[in-house]
Amino acid sequence: MSTALDCLFRPRSIAVVGASRKRGTLGAEIFHNLLVNGFSGAVYPVNPGASVVQSVRAYRTVSEIPDPVDLALLVVPRDLVLPAVDDCAQKGVKGLVVISAGFGETGPAGRAMQAELLRRVRAAGMRLIGPNCLGLLNTEPGISMDATFAPTWPPHGPVSLSSQSGALGVAILDYARDLGIGIAQFASIGNKADVSGNDLLEYWEDDPSTRVVLMYMESFGNPSRFMQIAKRVSKKKPIVVVKSGRTEAGARAASSHTGALAGLDVAVDALLGQAGVVRTDTIEELFDMAILLANQPVPAGNRVAILTNAGGPGIMASDACESRGLVLPQLAEATERALEAFLPSEASVKNPVDMIASASAGSYERALRLLLADDAVDSVIVLFVPPVVTEAMAVAEAIRAAAAGAKKPVVTCFMGTHGVPVALSSLREGKFPSYAFPEAAAMALSRAVAYGRWLARPEGAVLPAASVDAERGLAIVRAAGAGGAAGWLGPIEVRDLLAAYGIRMARSLVATSADEAARIAEAIDGPVAVKLLSETISHKTDVGGVLLDVVGANAAAQAYRTIEARLADRGIASEMAGVVVQEMVPRGVETFVGVTQDPKFGPLIGFGTGGVNVELWRDVVFRVHPITDVDACEMIGQIRGVKLLDGFRGAPAADREAIADVLLRVSRMVGDLPEILEMDVNPLLALAPGQGAVVVDARIRVRR
Repeated sequence: MSTALDCLFRPRSIAVVGASRKRGTLGAEIFHNLLVNGFSGAVYPVNPGASVVQSVRAYRTVSEIPDPVDLALLVVPRDLVLPAVDDCAQKGVKGLVVISAGFGETGPAGRAMQAELLRRVRAAGMRLIGPNCLGLLNTEPGISMDATFAPTWPPHGPVSLSSQSGALGVAILDYARDLGIGIAQFASIGNKADVSGNDLLEYWEDDPSTRVVLMYMESFGNPSRFMQIAKRVSKKKPIVVVKSGRTEAGARAASSHTGALAGLDVAVDALLGQAGVVRTDTIEELFDMAILLANQPVPAGNRVAILTNAGGPGIMASDACESRGLVLPQLAEATERALEAFLPSEASVKNPVDMIASASAGSYERALRLLLADDAVDSVIVLFVPPVVTEAMAVAEAIRAAAAGAKKPVVTCFMGTHGVPVALSSLREGKFPSYAFPEAAAMALSRAVAYGRWLARPEGAVLPAASVDAERGLAIVRAAGAGGAAGWLGPIEVRDLLAAYGIRMARSLVATSADEAARIAEAIDGPVAVKLLSETISHKTDVGGVLLDVVGANAAAQAYRTIEARLADRGIASEMAGVVVQEMVPRGVETFVGVTQDPKFGPLIGFGTGGVNVELWRDVVFRVHPITDVDACEMIGQIRGVKLLDGFRGAPAADREAIADVLLRVSRMVGDLPEILEMDVNPLLALAPGQGAVVVDARIRVRR
């Protein structure tokens, strides 16, 4: 088990610098919480203006305390923080929590002071949470440390929680208590000057009291390190994240299809998905996942049985499940016969099982046992609408008895009751989550199913370096970049770079005159495409710059002149640098492969349906570099137009293996060549199975 942060979460003694006698102030409330919530070690108030604080002898400085101090909480004005840090360093304190604000969040002067704070902390070998934070707590029996100014002391439980927002942290602790969710450890990390969410993940990875990690995140400090750590931790215990900031970034000028498509929150979604992290949209959903994953097994599959005493909620639950990728399987014939044996004739023994309003607690117990024993069922949603004849508490007892020791998850919905209320103590003791409405239960279960699939997926492998000619690729990029600023590679450079990485491109050559276009078409000896060549016009079809199925030398020459005339009519003839004459490729499925650089996350690799409407349909999925063969196959299967690859309406199927190979080669390319800023391969024509995939058009922008 990692002990790197024990000085923060498991101290034997704590000094509160700025402890106050005046209740209602931060210093007073933190000191009070440590006392009343039973911290197992010694607590020392530090206040140069008082000899006693809340009936405890006070000290002027930390260095005056006669005994060792493991952790110091600084609750003083910003200008007094650095002197207090020096005093703590002199005393040999190992952990600091700086509650005080006014640092990096306030502007240049605050950032400079925060940098100096971190320098002094590291020089003294201390670890720091904050500044500008709520504090931290550990409910572990034998520690019971509430080093926060929050009014809520949550019950002990299996969930550890990190929040960047202190104010939100107060609300989160209140909400967790109301839902009956036990907290193991909590940390408000504020400005993350030292200890970050990554550090907390590593600390909680092997913490025996932590079964689920919850995180409220506003930003990633080091996304690649987060993915590396989260991938490892997610194999051991679930990580559930709510990440704020889903709006359009707007900071990246997108001159490619890929940049435009990746303008939203796709990088965060891609990174969390690859790392096995469960992402939610709201704090409420965060805790909906917590009460499920902390208390129930991870579903083995997506097959759900629904048990209800009212038809309407059963239909709502069915719709909610199917809209989120869950399926309602047909129950085994033996299960249906067994249900018929004790349910009234008016009941429905099909899935969803509607026992009607007269259903007793005993009926719930017998029916739930049967559903859990059915091999066609991976999980069960139990709905209860309170009628006159049956008490909710009796049904809760029945659910607990029927599902005790089950290896399949059981989630409940006592209509209108959220969390695991005290009134339903049997559910709380049996660790069965309860949701107010069926939609929330289905949402939580669907996310748990996705996590289970991630756990079951193979690790995957990246393309080995020996499969490409990286030296040749680097030489092409460097030669092209000798001219100065960033720019798009020429068509021949694009062709040669793709070839260096084993990516097949349709045979093509550049012509700068009608006669030259004729000679190239004659050499290709077959139908060709004639495409505008321009450094300034990105979308050639928009200006009539693409002519297809051109046959013969004369037709190629005329195609050149036609494109030339179309640009002249638009007053942009000077933007034409020639044409590309390219062999026509056999018919296939048009797909899209792209790369864009995210300022925080690095290269994003996209795959989707291709052609001229790629930005209109926005049918593209992304992954953060590097991608594995498993990632590539998942990307192909996740686009909305996946049926096109399977042979839609009699059309031939596409070579999925060849598409996956191109994705892996592109991933290797952008890893080898960080000079690549953007790439559009559109279309990548996927031919019939076994025939490969061919690049018809590609654009690559490099940092020169």
